[in-house]
Amino acid sequence: MLKIGSYSFKSRLLLGTGKYPDFDIQKQAVDVSDTDILTFAVRRMNIFEASQPNFLEKLDLERYTLLPNTAGAKTAEEAVRIAKLAKASGLCDMIKVEVIGCWKTLLPDPVETLKATEELLKEGFTVLPYTSDDVVLARKLEELGSHAIMPGASPIGSGQGIINELNLSFIIDQANVPVIVDAGIGSPADATKAMELGADGVLLNTAVSDAKDPVKMAHAMKLAIEAGRLGYEAGRIEKKSYASASSPTEGMSVN
Repeated sequence: MLKIGSYSFKSRLLLGTGKYPDFDIQKQAVDVSDTDILTFAVRRMNIFEASQPNFLEKLDLERYTLLPNTAGAKTAEEAVRIAKLAKASGLCDMIKVEVIGCWKTLLPDPVETLKATEELLKEGFTVLPYTSDDVVLARKLEELGSHAIMPGASPIGSGQGIINELNLSFIIDQANVPVIVDAGIGSPADATKAMELGADGVLLNTAVSDAKDPVKMAHAMKLAIEAGRLGYEAGRIEKKSYASASSPTEGMSVN
């Protein structure tokens, strides 16, 4: 069970809702993923315009918890304003804080992320900050009271998978709140690896929405995350320098 603040979820896959070819494929992908959490950029939705197309209309919202994000914010002030807009629309009090500091790499601004996180925690939000794989920054975000930490595996939408496994492991090992790997996942193998490292969940979007078959990829990601978590909980064998027979050799006849 994945617990974030006062929320509990069966699925450890958090699924983004952008860039799908059409609403029908998006709905099918969401269905087969078995996700409990759907995330979306508030700025890309006409949440107060009933006449505009809205993917939420295609989904049974009783099944999902919505995780609005502050994508597009350049400052803490903008992020806080976007979060309050989402809350005012009645969507959810849980928010993914995303403050971009470099528009070429889409890496987050650490200073503004800390500011936005601190302010939104004071406002009573359940806060999940998106951050780089900076170990110290992750700790400071947790010390502020963040309900989860969301370090990127690699740049947003790049599909490069986990670039800095060591830092990600450090973040996971020191955290006392859920660590959800967010950004850069490209394949089911990447998602499994994140979970084998001990991550509590994986958030992804592009890896599914831009796949040749988004529906099949959503299913694959579901299975990959489940397998990775089971593998982590089971505990992998120690790596050895030499072969080790899988069957006992005692009592075997010698020719």
